[in-house]
Amino acid sequence: MSGAGGKLPPPLALAPAMSDALARWLETEAATRDRSRHTIAAYQADLLAFLSFLGAHHGAPATPKSLAGLRQPEMRAFAASERARGLSARSLARRQSAVRSFLRWISDREGHDLSAALAARSPKYTRSLPRPLTPDQARQALDMVAVDHDTPWVAARDLAVMTLLWGCGLRISEALGLDGRDWPFRDALVIRGKGGRERRVPVLPVARDAVADYLAQCPWRLAPDQPLFRGVRGGRLAPGSIEASMRRARAVLGLPPTATPHALRHSFATHLLAAGGDLRTIQELLGHASLSTTQVYTGVDDAHLLAVYRAAHPRG
Repeated sequence: MSGAGGKLPPPLALAPAMSDALARWLETEAATRDRSRHTIAAYQADLLAFLSFLGAHHGAPATPKSLAGLRQPEMRAFAASERARGLSARSLARRQSAVRSFLRWISDREGHDLSAALAARSPKYTRSLPRPLTPDQARQALDMVAVDHDTPWVAARDLAVMTLLWGCGLRISEALGLDGRDWPFRDALVIRGKGGRERRVPVLPVARDAVADYLAQCPWRLAPDQPLFRGVRGGRLAPGSIEASMRRARAVLGLPPTATPHALRHSFATHLLAAGGDLRTIQELLGHASLSTTQVYTGVDDAHLLAVYRAAHPRG
């Protein structure tokens, strides 16, 4: 539907009953499925997009009862609308997954038969492979970071953070979320990752030494309730500082734009896999909820083997 001048009409406000149902579903997802606040926020955005589309499509706000008439044509029209707005196939698949979860929940709650709507297929997409660094590239990047900053304690800090990303497979948010009470590191760190899931991550001596060197130079007093990694003004270090440090290192070394701090976590996984690590162990170390998420790294390893084969085989 289009209004005057070809502009889309403003989205209809949610009906109170639907707003209440959406809030209850999000609460259920957070409480029973241990979803992170970022996931809950994404689900909320997904459902608001879907319900706003239904309101505009039918000319009236959707209600829990009106969803009983939902069929595949509406689901296909929603998908076409999202694609026309520029949503990628991968993002649309995630959005449709959230919508189906909500519809299954509300069909149980309201007694609807939504099997026809739930049968709508998500778009196929090719999952992009992680872009890890080679061991030599990772070492060179860390060496460059160690001498990159004019302030020695800042250089030591950035090196310590990146060593944790590569040596322990931490997410940057996990490394920067460490507090003084987490030090000194023992043989393993207890990390609370996405969805509140806890995991134990072994700490290599090189990572422990890098953090110790940073703390010996840091001008801020270490306190249990204060951040382990500090910004130059004493607050918790922001990811942007580490990203900027890595950006300068890759510019000097000629590394690709994919050489980011998160690529060091990818490197941790692929280097373990190349050394004979099994997927289940790597899944636990990375804190992935699903093994399918970890399996993407086998594609990286296979791609590397194929590249070596093509370069070396006499008929490649």
